[in-house]
Amino acid sequence: MNIITVTKDNLEQEHICCAISNNKDIQVSSKKSWLSERFDDGLVFKKGDVRGKCFIEYMPAEKAWCPIEAEGYMFINCFWVSGQFKGQGNANLLLEECIKDSKEKGKTGLCVLSSTKKMPYLSDPKYLAYKGFAVADTAEPYYELLYLPFNQNAPTPRFKASAKKPKINAQGFVLYYAHQCPFTAKYVPMVEEAAKAKSVPFVAIRYETTEEAQNASAPFTSYSLFYNGEFVTNEILSDKKFEKLLIENGLLG
Repeated sequence: MNIITVTKDNLEQEHICCAISNNKDIQVSSKKSWLSERFDDGLVFKKGDVRGKCFIEYMPAEKAWCPIEAEGYMFINCFWVSGQFKGQGNANLLLEECIKDSKEKGKTGLCVLSSTKKMPYLSDPKYLAYKGFAVADTAEPYYELLYLPFNQNAPTPRFKASAKKPKINAQGFVLYYAHQCPFTAKYVPMVEEAAKAKSVPFVAIRYETTEEAQNASAPFTSYSLFYNGEFVTNEILSDKKFEKLLIENGLLG
């Protein structure tokens, strides 16, 4: 498999792997718009020359849409190899590309958002541990900031205090999200409509700037759902999953 680096010049022609291929689809257009705005911040998107989920996306930690302090590091936004592309060494190939590129750019190491056990939309901690990543910091209820330093003197990254114990001062459901993940463009409006139909208090707030994301109340800025101030989930819910959540919490008969 060959590796393609997606840039502003070829963004419109390339399939970005995690969303459907039609550029007119809201998921694709929202993600490509987000990418286009981040390239000037040093974002790198590398993918296999295939049509499927086989890619790695990373950027300087100083510009990452994550509430962390990791000066000199490269932050992996998303790392996804699935389906027919698994078990062929493709994940290793993409990670090696990221390491090589980051070292050439003089970075201190890599860091990535993960969890104590594999969770939806978060990088697999078991694989990353196998590749030498260690836990740099933790945040409630299950988040881990993993890092791979390139030298022994590298400082240890950490979460900002604002994200260590995810909590907000608001009643009802409040969702913070970003178009860093294309699925939010499709599913957030669906959940908004489901909540409205059930007369459930629901507010969706989209992060639109790096500064907003870096001062978030929870580590995963692509999607963090709260209820009555308490963190609920980072999983991007469909309307059906949201209704199931309501039933499980006694909010829907």
